[in-house]
Amino acid sequence: MSTGARGIGHFLRARRDALQPEDVGLVREPGRRVPGLRREEVADLAGISAEYYLRLEQGRDHQPSGQVVAALARALRLDGAGREYLSRLITGFLSVPAAAGDTAGLGDHLAALVDRLGAAPAFVTDANKDVVISNPLARALGGHALEPGQNLLLELFAPQVKLTTPQWEQVARRAVATLRLFGDPDSARLQQVVGTLAVRDEDFRRWWAAYEVAATALRGSFSCTVDGFGRLELTYENLAVPGHPGHVVTLLRAQPGTAAHSALQVLSARRRAPQLL
Repeated sequence: MSTGARGIGHFLRARRDALQPEDVGLVREPGRRVPGLRREEVADLAGISAEYYLRLEQGRDHQPSGQVVAALARALRLDGAGREYLSRLITGFLSVPAAAGDTAGLGDHLAALVDRLGAAPAFVTDANKDVVISNPLARALGGHALEPGQNLLLELFAPQVKLTTPQWEQVARRAVATLRLFGDPDSARLQQVVGTLAVRDEDFRRWWAAYEVAATALRGSFSCTVDGFGRLELTYENLAVPGHPGHVVTLLRAQPGTAAHSALQVLSARRRAPQLL
C-alpha cells in the first residue's frame, strides 16, 4: 500500500468498477463486458480527456487540480467520505500515530476524562482501530477486546464474533470502510492489521479491495456478552478527537430500566468497591 499516484489509480479503478451505466444515466448496450463504467465514460462525465484520465488511473499523474478532483468526485458519485479520501490520497495522510497505551500524544487530560467517566463505559481508538485508552467499566464489558493495545477490527473478524454479532456484515463492512478512510496507507501498523485480516478472512479481502470509504457513525447500537449477565444491548456515541484524525472517543450507554442498565450499575459498583474498603 502507498499513497500518491498508485493509490489514486487503485481508488479510481475500484470506484469506476462499482458504478453501472444506469447509475449515471447511460444506456447499457448489448454485449457490454466491463464490470462497471469504461474509462472513457468516466472521463466524459468528468469533462476531462480520456488520455488524462488514463494517466491518473495508471498512476502516471498524482497531482490533479482541485477542479479535476471535484469533477471526478461528481462523475464517480462520491459522497463526502469518498471526496475526503481522494483528497487525502493527493495531499497526503495527516494521521498522528500513537503507540497503544501511550496517552501522551492524545493529552493526559483526555485519558483523565475517560477515567472519570466511571459510570459510563468509555474508550478511545486510533485510525487503525487500536484501543489506546479505556476506562475500567469499558474493560469489564469488553474483556480483553477493549484493553489498550487490542484492535477492534481484528476482534470483529474473529470467527465466534462473526457468528454471534447481530447484523455482523453491516457492522463489519462499515468498519472496514472507516479504516480505509482514516488509516494512513504508509503506516506499518495499518499494513500489519490489513495483512493479517487479508490472509485470514475472505469477506475482508473483498471489502478492502472494493475501496469503500465511510465516515465514523455518530451513534448506533452495541451488543456484548458479559459473564454473569448474558447478552447486553447498549447504544454508543462517537466523538472525534480534534487534531488527531481517525481518533474517536466512544461512550456506551444503556436505556434505564433495561437489563443492560442494571448490569452497568452492578459492574460500576464492583469497580468502586475496593476504594471503599
